[in-house]
Order: sequence, then structure tokens, then C-alpha cells
Amino acid sequence: MSTTRPYPPGDRGPEPSGASGVSEEGVPATGASEGGATGSSGGRQVRRLSFEGQSGVVPLARDFTRQALYAWDWLPAATADQRAAAEDVLLVVSELVTNACLHAEGPDELRIACDNKVIRVEVSDKGGGQPAPRTPHRAGRPGGHGMFIVQRLCLDWGVVRTPGAAGKTVWAELGAPA
Repeated sequence: MSTTRPYPPGDRGPEPSGASGVSEEGVPATGASEGGATGSSGGRQVRRLSFEGQSGVVPLARDFTRQALYAWDWLPAATADQRAAAEDVLLVVSELVTNACLHAEGPDELRIACDNKVIRVEVSDKGGGQPAPRTPHRAGRPGGHGMFIVQRLCLDWGVVRTPGAAGKTVWAELGAPA
């Protein structure tokens, strides 16, 4: 289900630590333009990638995400379920970044956060549109499948807008592999 909320679902509330570039442990982000990592092995881990001045952003985003999945021990996958979970994350990243390219003048930033149970993918852009799965969904038609795929693979997804600011952040959450 697509939702527009001032903050993510559940009882976590706003996540100011991610917005400030500081992990929940107070560790400052490093090298944010190259994909800084924050966090520690026991808590929430966050990585950011700025797309400013970059070309080939979809493969760049996938490579960045793959590196994060290795760092967070999602890869190499020991089981087929773990491999499928990692591939789902890579596919969702590809779809969200591609949608920002096609419908929102390109992405500004990719943010990936991981805790023991959930991985959260956020793609920020300057676009004003509202992403939504195409309805009715027709599997045989080319194009228009991105948000349908996100909806099917994710626990939840939505859009966050900052009042008075241009653009939005499209987020999606996926469950950690068993």
C-alpha cells in the first residue's frame, strides 16, 4: 500500500539521526558524497550516496547497495532465501532510482538503513509527482511495472515530503532474511 506520511510507519517515529548524517550512536557520517557509512554492528547502520554530478546512476546505486549488503552480512548469502532477499533489495533500489530518473529529473540521494529486522531504502529527488502503481496493472505491457514491483516486494513503502521544500523522498522497507 502506498502512503504519504510525515514519517515512516510503525512506532519508530521521525528519524532525525538519518537526516543529520549521524548514526543513532552519534557517529558522524564520512564521505557522504562517496557513500558514507554510519552505525555500528549492534544497532542501526546507515549508508548514503549522493548522485550530484554522477552519470550512470542506476548501476552506481546497485553497486553501492551491493557493497552495503556485503558489509552488513546479507551477502554472500548462505541460503536461497537470503540470496532472494538481497536480490529483492537490489531490484527495489533499481526501480526507485529509475523512477526518479524517468519522472523526477533524476535522484539526489540514496539512503540505505539496516537494523536486525528491516532494511529501508530511500531515494530523494526534486520531483513533484506522486509515485503509484499503474492500475490496472497489465503484466504483458512494457513499462509501468516499477511501483507494482516495489509494492509486491516490500513490507511497506511511501512518500515523505518536507513542507516548503521541493521534491520528495520515496522510501521502501524490506524484511531481513531469515
